[in-house]
Amino acid sequence: MLVIGELINATNKSVGQAIRTRDRLFIENLVREQVAAGADFIDVNAGAGEGVADEARAAMEWLVEVAQEATVKPLAIDSDSPDVIEAGMKKYRGKELIINSVNAEPERLKGIVGLAMERQASVVALAMGKEGIPDNVQDRLAACDIIMKHADRLGMKAEQIFFDPLVLPVSVDSQQGMITLKTLERIKARYPAVRTTMGLSNVSYGLPSRPLVNRTFLVMAVYAGLDSAILNPLDARAMTLIKTATMLRGNDPFCKGYIKAHRKGILTE
Repeated sequence: MLVIGELINATNKSVGQAIRTRDRLFIENLVREQVAAGADFIDVNAGAGEGVADEARAAMEWLVEVAQEATVKPLAIDSDSPDVIEAGMKKYRGKELIINSVNAEPERLKGIVGLAMERQASVVALAMGKEGIPDNVQDRLAACDIIMKHADRLGMKAEQIFFDPLVLPVSVDSQQGMITLKTLERIKARYPAVRTTMGLSNVSYGLPSRPLVNRTFLVMAVYAGLDSAILNPLDARAMTLIKTATMLRGNDPFCKGYIKAHRKGILTE
């Protein structure tokens, strides 16, 4: 299972400050810590800048450059703006790349999928359209259908798509956890070749003991068909559960990954 490190995100106050002041050492250390903890990709989100498009693009360009200096691990370039994503891609020198994200809005689909095809990048595809996040499984699947049809017309391989069934806080609606899991199951049944991911920590927003909620939901999602997760790789218990759940799901031949992690002493009970 792929782990996408989530910590370089401008919505975090300290990270946002580091981006604004161009604190290279802070960002480099955060990249290296996530890689050392087992992250396979590093997500980089520079935020929206100071309300100026040029600043947002410049911030992403700087962030991609700094992250690449700190690791050879591939990046996930994360933004709501196709222009900001494109700016980051121009600075990116790696072979593997995830673009985060696209949804079923026609214009956004055209722009983001087009960028992905230029670099043969993968995309995180959100199960939603311009109306926002649906509160039910069927409408989320309908958004996925639109995305798949468009991607197929452009020649994108199913393996390049990471569908995100979307995670909403259960503190607001206690049924949202199961809606996400059922959407995940249906996506994998309908499109077996695609991959799946999710922003894990959204599920626990507004609740006490958030890591406990996140870890429990993670195990449930792996069973439902989760192939990757955008999470905090410095949470050693979550990383341990990924190894264990992946093994128990049957995706770790001869339990080699689990045994290797045990021998390295990185499993946390």
